[in-house]
Parts: sequence; structure tokens; C-alpha cells
Amino acid sequence: MDNMQITHEIENQCCVKRGVKGVPAPIPQEGEWTKCKEIKDISGLTHGCGCCAPQQGTCKLTLNVKNGIIQEALVETVGCSGMTHSAAMAGEILPGKTILEALNTDLVCDAINVAMRELFLQIVYGRTQTAFSEGGLPIGAGLEDLGKGLCSMVGTIHSTKQKGVRYLSLTEGYILELGLDKNDEVIGYKFINLGKFMEAVKAGKDYKEAYEKNISTYGRYADAVKYIDPRKE
Repeated sequence: MDNMQITHEIENQCCVKRGVKGVPAPIPQEGEWTKCKEIKDISGLTHGCGCCAPQQGTCKLTLNVKNGIIQEALVETVGCSGMTHSAAMAGEILPGKTILEALNTDLVCDAINVAMRELFLQIVYGRTQTAFSEGGLPIGAGLEDLGKGLCSMVGTIHSTKQKGVRYLSLTEGYILELGLDKNDEVIGYKFINLGKFMEAVKAGKDYKEAYEKNISTYGRYADAVKYIDPRKE
């Protein structure tokens, strides 16, 4: 900078040439070892998690970055109703920004901001999911993490000392019934895959048919001696 200010003491010093300049340590990026000097040198797909100050909710953020620019963002939140609306806004804000811009942009919710911070650190240090994948992953790869039906994989379990555990939601879907053995221990459950159910309904299937077709069981559900609705019993 031509207008950079220098103190009088430094102005009057003689010049000493710099010998060892040092270079950036190479980081693994999409199948290459890159000596990154600028934001545009950064690429990769990875995930980061963050929570808000009162820790009422958390965010899992997935970004696909190419040449320093965020090309794809997947924002998943849990635990706070307001976070879902914040995620909607963050989803509009993030694509097209450099990761440095995104780091210094208000992403509406603290949990999303913290996730962005943690994710930024992973990306610039080369700790990405695609570190050793040649060419990285195509735009849209982040969406594939959701699987069929495009629903976040959410686990919701509630338990008390007095009454024991209740499975409410697991990766497979919304839990309809728990199967208990003769000792009243959970040995399996019945669930509905909400993503597949909604896809069937949108495709024109009858609600009842779509509902029954997407119900499955897990574990030794058929061997249970007692079945309970985890939300009512």
C-alpha cells in the first residue's frame, strides 16, 4: 500500500535482506497437494457443526467449495424452531460467496455461524472429506447425504429413570411402535420412512396405500410379547 504509515524509527533503519522466506505447507485438496496462498486456492467438500450460546440447538453445515467459492450448501438444524427459518436464510446467503466472505457474514443463527467457523478451519487446513478424492465431488453431492426421500437423519430419544426409554425418531424414520420382550426391554421397533411416504403421496398414491407400503420393522420386532406407542404409552 502506497499510503501505508511507517514509524519514524523504522524509516531511519537500514535494510537487511530476508534470507529464509518460508512457503505454505502443502495441504491435501481433491487429490492434490496444494500450497495455498489465497482464498481462491481452496477447494473441498466437508461438514461442520456448531451450537448457539445457550446451546438450545445445533447446526450441521455441509459446503462444497471450488476455487474458494461456495458452490453448494446443505444446512441442517435441530433443537430450536427459529433455527429452521435461519437455515432458510443462510441457504440463500451462502452459495456464491468466498469462504472468507461467508466466515464474516451474519448467517442469522449463532449455531450456523459457529458451524461456518469450524468448517472454515477444516477446509483451509485440508481436513476435508474430499482431501484425497481426485477432482473432488460434483455439485449436488452434499444432497446425496440425505438419502432417499431427502430427509435429514435425525435421532430423537427420550428416557426417564422411572419409565425407561422411548425411541421417537431414528435414521430409518418416525417410530410407530416399540417391541418389548418378556422383561419389558426394547428388542425392535416399527417405523415409517416419512421421505418415501411423501414421495409416494406426491406421485399420486392413495394416502393409506402409501402409508402402509412404507412401514417397516427393525430388530426382533416380530418376537416381541408387547407393543407400545412411544408417544402415548
